[in-house]
Amino acid sequence: HLATSLPLPSERDHLRPRIDLIVFMIDIKSKYSLKNVEASLAHVDASFFLGKVCFLVTGVGRVNYCSVETNAICKLGETYCSPVLFSELELEGIRVSTAQRLLRMLKICAGLVPGISALSFGLLMRNSADD
Repeated sequence: HLATSLPLPSERDHLRPRIDLIVFMIDIKSKYSLKNVEASLAHVDASFFLGKVCFLVTGVGRVNYCSVETNAICKLGETYCSPVLFSELELEGIRVSTAQRLLRMLKICAGLVPGISALSFGLLMRNSADD
């Protein structure tokens, strides 16, 4: 399910499936994109930041057109203890690998991968980013 911002409308709460993973997409070419994500973060329950949120930064192949500093995005990931993935969705191979990575994260967050919890996965992602 896709939403352009949070909070989600409450009139369809009873029809909404369980939310296992929230992926905040930030277009590196748009300051509005980052502002929208920052505003939406206030509507996410604090327990979701324990392995069930990630930031997907798109447009990284176009460094000349960046409107958002990557340091600001990395700081956002650190502040909310959530992984930051950088991708270029205009290239098919990278788009496919990004989709596969997100699907794997979703399976872990939904509890479909035995032996790995969303919290432990989140810690692994943070530790690998620190190396």
